[in-house]
Amino acid sequence: MFQTLLSTSPIGPVQITGTDEGITQLLLNAPLKQHPREQSAHPLAVLAVEQLQAWFAGRLRTFQLPLRPAGTQFQQKVWLALQQIPWGQTASYARIAADIGQPSACRAVGLANGRNPIPVIIPCHRIIGSNGRLVGYSGGLEIKRTLLAIEGSLLL
Repeated sequence: MFQTLLSTSPIGPVQITGTDEGITQLLLNAPLKQHPREQSAHPLAVLAVEQLQAWFAGRLRTFQLPLRPAGTQFQQKVWLALQQIPWGQTASYARIAADIGQPSACRAVGLANGRNPIPVIIPCHRIIGSNGRLVGYSGGLEIKRTLLAIEGSLLL
């Protein structure tokens, strides 16, 4: 298992956790005492930091990282559907529910979205309300606005 820190990003420090098999967690707003003191030399940690930096700079639109988020089968389906939302576009809970073949599961989709352990890479920030407004984000709405602005899909 490894942990590494991307200390400078437009959304503040980002802690990345993973194993040889893939990224397991991306933590936003982690208390400083939880941050690793040094960058991990693990090849996947190095790759994750490089890709995040490129994404934040607008040079990367699709992550090419192995992911291993822990969750229920339903959550996994939602998280896979989130990864299908293209850069710079947004979707609603209702659209994701329909995409996974469970159109009446909007509330459950919202809960799964909120439990996404790998935000940014699994782009839960691209989910907006059916009325076109920003809705909750585990990292806070200001971070969500920043992420959407990076993609050019900032909502006013």
